[in-house]
Amino acid sequence: MAVAAVAAAETAPEQVHEFKLANGLHVVVIPDHRAPVVTQMVWYKAGAADEPPGASGIAHFLEHLMFKGTERIPTGAFSKIIARIGGDDNAFTNHDVTAYFQRVAKDRLEEVMEMEADRMVNLRLSEEDVETERYVILEERRSRVDNDPGSILQEQMMAALYRNHPYGIPIIGWQHEIEGLNREDAFAFYSRFYAPQNAILIVAGDVEPDGVKELAEKTFGKIPVGGEMNPRQRPKEPEHAAPVKVTLEDPRAGRITVQRYYIVPSYASADPGEAEALDLLARIATNGSTGRIYKRLVVQQKAAASAGGWYTDSGLDSGRLGFYAIAGDAHTVEEIETAMAGVIDELREKGVTQAELDRARAAHIAEFVYNADSISRMARQYGWRLSAGMTVADVQQWPERLKQVTVDDIRAVARKYLVDNNSVTGVLMPAPEYTSSIGAKPAAAAGNGKS
Repeated sequence: MAVAAVAAAETAPEQVHEFKLANGLHVVVIPDHRAPVVTQMVWYKAGAADEPPGASGIAHFLEHLMFKGTERIPTGAFSKIIARIGGDDNAFTNHDVTAYFQRVAKDRLEEVMEMEADRMVNLRLSEEDVETERYVILEERRSRVDNDPGSILQEQMMAALYRNHPYGIPIIGWQHEIEGLNREDAFAFYSRFYAPQNAILIVAGDVEPDGVKELAEKTFGKIPVGGEMNPRQRPKEPEHAAPVKVTLEDPRAGRITVQRYYIVPSYASADPGEAEALDLLARIATNGSTGRIYKRLVVQQKAAASAGGWYTDSGLDSGRLGFYAIAGDAHTVEEIETAMAGVIDELREKGVTQAELDRARAAHIAEFVYNADSISRMARQYGWRLSAGMTVADVQQWPERLKQVTVDDIRAVARKYLVDNNSVTGVLMPAPEYTSSIGAKPAAAAGNGKS
């Protein structure tokens, strides 16, 4: 391990502590005394994949509405209070979770804990609040999706990749369903899922576990068990019998872009060792200028202007492995598809080398150590894993599990999951008179409840 990584490890947070309140709230404390600041995160184990049929976008809609107010906090004042005490806050919605967070001076922790506990049970909404925020979200959808051909393509690819599972429904929601969301829909989702037994409170920073426990009991501990425990039982994805191709022609696009998605296990859904092998496979194949797909398509063949990919590993029910390439001048869709398929075929048939594995593993572990240097990143790391049913030990033991991965393990997951029938290929075709270019990125969580 590099000297810098060792130094970071020596200043990493102390032992992580966890406990449960009587009402079921799971509390995780990550002490780190290097600066007098604290990050508080509340993770609700309910997201877009838990929405009732016909109400797509209600999880994200509620995230926005949570900033409106309670009997204690006037409408729109939540974030203003945080800013006034020198902190910052925000929120995001994913298919599996909705999370709210604040970063404040340590002597303000009790205040923000009281505020977060208050809105867990005392949200107040007027019809005007709902009307205003519906308009905001429709505008967000227009700007982030409808006005971006790359986002339109990704949305259609997800719908084709997940034909039965709700991961195929956009987190922000379909426009016609957003238009129908109302105050009753928001309160139904809120009263069903926003309860202590469905939540994880993570406090990271200049705190002591006993002090956090005392504050949590004083604030969140007063909240009775409510709603229902989210069973998180979603429709299962059927076996796919054929690959799917989605083509979008849009005059706003720039260069030809080709993407391919595969359904693969996430860390929460994988058999032992498979997610770690997929993680390293993705790094070897897609990570920046050292990734195989970049070296093959951009450097060697000069067929693409850019190429890369990602592994989406935090889902409760599954993950995705994605590849993309943006065509170079005078290169066709067929040339890019053939070149991309060649890289993927080689991964399946020949696997990776020991040298590639060693480099990828060392870089991955170093990143994990560096992440420990940030209290907010550590809070997110534990939040993602614990909200998907994993444990503190799972997070802490990850580097050791990564060290156990072999080249044979990587070849095995490539053969098992990089199967054409389990894929969707998306093609974005530009209009010849339009010359700007776009990139390709994985779909992100819908965020910023303060929009």
